[in-house]
Amino acid sequence: MKSMDPRPIGVCDSGLGGLTAVRRLRQVLPEEDIVFLGDTGRLPYGGRSPETILRYAKEDLAFLLGQNVKAVVVACGTVSSIALPLLKELPVPVRGVVEGAAKRASAVTKNRRVGILGTEAAIRAGAYVRALRALCPEVRTLAVACPRFVPLIEAGHTDPEDAPLRAAAEEYLEPIRDFGADAVILGCTHYPLISAAIRDCLREQTALVDVAAEAVDGLKRLLAEQGALCRRSGKGSLNCHVTGSPEHFAALAGRFLPEEGHFSVRQILLEEQERDR
Repeated sequence: MKSMDPRPIGVCDSGLGGLTAVRRLRQVLPEEDIVFLGDTGRLPYGGRSPETILRYAKEDLAFLLGQNVKAVVVACGTVSSIALPLLKELPVPVRGVVEGAAKRASAVTKNRRVGILGTEAAIRAGAYVRALRALCPEVRTLAVACPRFVPLIEAGHTDPEDAPLRAAAEEYLEPIRDFGADAVILGCTHYPLISAAIRDCLREQTALVDVAAEAVDGLKRLLAEQGALCRRSGKGSLNCHVTGSPEHFAALAGRFLPEEGHFSVRQILLEEQERDR
């Protein structure tokens, strides 16, 4: 068993939401190098077919494996919900966002009513509901698709007083509030970026489950068990790769990683994008 492994940790998402996983990695494993891939050129994934999502996921993961990563956080609720068999086949440790979030929600709910917010594709896949019921058969769930959230966040609408965001949040959260959920899974890694707007629409005591944080914490435990942590002094590097505009990404990323300082952002084209040129 290795005592340490200096290779980077890979993080992938359809957009900038995966930066919530990067932020958590910086908090709990600051010495680790990180390679982030945001498929911003093909965002959003949530309204696409399962076949398309699986194809995109294979390309995203192939890119990260080509960067010699030692582990991967799939910081995308849509991919984690639909591509679980693919994730289990990878030659490095992988953490999606479904299982850890379900464990956390089942632990914190007192009335056994859990709300789930996610993309259309993730909600259709039903992975969060299945994971919750496997852990807690008596749990009652209400899953709500939130198709406007990701486009709003990617466009910079994250202030809880932003009118379009507030309108969307009130629409999506009203049934969750009426259902009486005392725990809500933020089933897309974009959603913690608007947690203030979401919380404003819920009962005061409702617990919010950050799926990215749960995935990262699970990966940290796994790497520690395997003796694969970096274990060096100093802050690790952050190298970001996006398939859309690097300028747009960098402008928004700086708002959500305010303590990061310098990090590189490079535009790339994945295989399908290359063919379509």
